[in-house]
Amino acid sequence: MPPTGAELGRRLRDGDLSAAPAALNLIESTTRRDEVADLLREVSPAVLGSEPRAHLVGITGPPGVGKSSLLSALVRAWREDGRTVAVLAVDPSSKRSGGSLLGDRARIEFDPSDRGVLIRSTAAGDRLGGLAPATREAAQALSAAFDVVVIETVGVGQSETDVAELVDTVVVVVQPGSGDTLQFIKAGIMEVPDVLVVTKADLGDIALRARRDLAAALRSLGERDKQVVAVSSLPPPSGIDELVAALDAHRETLDLPARRAEARRAAALADFAVEHGERGVRALGGRRAALRFLREQDPGLDVATLTSRLEEKALTR
Repeated sequence: MPPTGAELGRRLRDGDLSAAPAALNLIESTTRRDEVADLLREVSPAVLGSEPRAHLVGITGPPGVGKSSLLSALVRAWREDGRTVAVLAVDPSSKRSGGSLLGDRARIEFDPSDRGVLIRSTAAGDRLGGLAPATREAAQALSAAFDVVVIETVGVGQSETDVAELVDTVVVVVQPGSGDTLQFIKAGIMEVPDVLVVTKADLGDIALRARRDLAAALRSLGERDKQVVAVSSLPPPSGIDELVAALDAHRETLDLPARRAEARRAAALADFAVEHGERGVRALGGRRAALRFLREQDPGLDVATLTSRLEEKALTR
């Protein structure tokens, strides 16, 4: 008999990494949603007594920019530092099966015998922002057991702010000499990344120019605290240690409980709106009123419980 959602949640809460694959299978199922809720409740801050330990990192950028090579180097660096790592690689969905189309984990190099690494491909589905419907739940479950949880998303664009609402640190990757840098600046999403990465630093001047352009754009917007790191994944890799340090430094600046609590509130309202539509949101008095109500709840509650509280409130109005 397979373990229940509550059992898997308790195992993850106790740091049992071997429970992660079964937990992800459960989360991706469509018939055991009550057990998924039980699992997520077991790893919620209200039960843990604090926020989950993992550093949640979002990595995004245009297709072909080198995200998988970058991730391969990052995973090696984190493991050499003794950190356990889980990667959720969000791929385009197959229109026929709804499953992951590219299987991005196949492009990320890691030691399959290393129990401290988990890499899973997941389909993007129909939601904007490059996130699969179950990605948030998977990240929440894994963050109770792993030291670093990475969400790698498809593409980059205005809707990529969805990633920023889920993770602690957003990394946007651009490639020098491809027009990515100019398009990124024009897109008006310079507020999204916490750390910018220019790949293929081995190209020399063209990579340095891209780094200078992005740094200048950040300064012009008053974003002087954000770092731009140039990396090369060619052996021997360069810039990876600098990038790891930049990610760690950014996390140190965060009020994690406040940031994550607000992310859960936003996710609960989004889930409520998907299920009940704008009419349901109006029944709550509008989005601002709904968020005010959510901020009155225990900040450690999981998303499913917060969504249920919204549904209860809508019925009493």
